[in-house]
Amino acid sequence: MTFDWLKRYMPRGLYGRAALILILPVVTLQLVVSVVFIQRHFEGVTEQMSREVARQINTALDPNWVDEPEIGKALSLDFLPTTLGNMPDQDIRRWYDFSGIVVIRTLQSHVIGFQRAHLLDDWTVYVWVAREDQPLRMIEFNRERASASNPHQLLVNMVVFGALMTLIAYLYLRNQLRPITRLAGAAEAFGRGRNLPYSPSGAVEVRAAGHAFLDMRNRIERQIEQRTMMLSGISHDLRTPLTRLRLAVSMLSDEDREPLERDIDDMQKLIDAFLDFARGNADGAQPEMTPIPEFVQMVVDDCARSGAPVNLVQSVGAGQVMLRQMAMRRAIENLIGNAERYGTRCEVSLALTEKSLRIRIEDDGPGIASDQRDAAVRPFVRLDPARNQNKGSGVGLGLAIAADIARAHGGVLRLGESDTLGGLRADIVIAR
Repeated sequence: MTFDWLKRYMPRGLYGRAALILILPVVTLQLVVSVVFIQRHFEGVTEQMSREVARQINTALDPNWVDEPEIGKALSLDFLPTTLGNMPDQDIRRWYDFSGIVVIRTLQSHVIGFQRAHLLDDWTVYVWVAREDQPLRMIEFNRERASASNPHQLLVNMVVFGALMTLIAYLYLRNQLRPITRLAGAAEAFGRGRNLPYSPSGAVEVRAAGHAFLDMRNRIERQIEQRTMMLSGISHDLRTPLTRLRLAVSMLSDEDREPLERDIDDMQKLIDAFLDFARGNADGAQPEMTPIPEFVQMVVDDCARSGAPVNLVQSVGAGQVMLRQMAMRRAIENLIGNAERYGTRCEVSLALTEKSLRIRIEDDGPGIASDQRDAAVRPFVRLDPARNQNKGSGVGLGLAIAADIARAHGGVLRLGESDTLGGLRADIVIAR
């Protein structure tokens, strides 16, 4: 048996689930105790007391004692004058007087000649009794003699002290949950490229998880730093021989020089693409508040001035988003360059909401088949060679770089089919 159907009704947050775990047993315990209390106190005690009053009424109305008024006074029963017209048509009690149900039921079962009972308050009970050999009588007695007094006090105490203990337990539980939420916040920020200060605290297990997170973060940062230093050296070492080759080739005749220069240019592009992919977000820049849509408009304008057939066609929402501007610029430029390579038109649109930022680049090119989209964002993967016909050459890193930068911002790159242009649709979606 599974309880998957309960998941939709469960709180999603840690505090909500902790409160549910804390409050549910307390409420359940109070309900169980209340039911037992009502069963024992309301019914058991009230029935015993009402039965005793019924015996006293029967004694006072016994033919041997009915003419003795002292008997009624001795039993604290008042006999009031009444007529058949003054007797109510049915038993009367307040709707929330649950002990009154037991009182009426007991009197009806044990008082000989019982007709009606009147319980409209907590102090007085009126009972009408009619016997064959006696006139209709109205008997008045104190309510405390028939039912347990102040039964609400226990319930009030249970509610007050239950709420007080729940509040104290919640405050303590919140103090225990706060280190977990701080750890989750630091891990989420690091996944989005931000390095928040964090020091482990809380229980032993939470501290152990915090220290493990710090060790992991330090290792990743060292790895990124070492990769950046290595790439800087590789960039210098590779560009130097290419420069010497370019100088040497420039001395050749035009017939021999042009194909060699094209090869050198291709090698230069390959090296730049490899370095861009390997560099990723390791440019040392920290995320900063970036104005949207001004930032995207600036990138689009720069690409348009470089000759790309691109324009920003739609912008929904405005605000500030934490971005690594250089990395995000590189991702958008790669997607625009990919659209320019395979199409003749490129349109950019963006939508900024309270939860996410979506930057969409569409083109009118051949697009990418749905079964090839996962492979398209992998490094060094080149799809059908027909896509590259007369469109220049690539190394299969443009989409991979954009996807890597999107993931570094805590987002994702989604590929699909453009509804407006019919080509490829690339969405960079980043959670705020």
